[in-house]
Amino acid sequence: MNATELRDKTPDQLRDELASLKKEAFNLRFQQATGQLENTARMRVVRRDVARVKTILNEKAATAATEE
Repeated sequence: MNATELRDKTPDQLRDELASLKKEAFNLRFQQATGQLENTARMRVVRRDVARVKTILNEKAATAATEE
């Protein structure tokens, strides 16, 4: 997932994406704690995707605030 794909989405879609990424991050942490996690690099990817979605949401909020 890259930033250009995220910028095309609406804020509601971004919030849904953020919620699903947070659920995935929780599940990955749980798997790691129980020793079931095989792909440890996935945690890093998910964490960065969460940050990317939050950044795009903040950008959209800032542009909406300046337009009003």
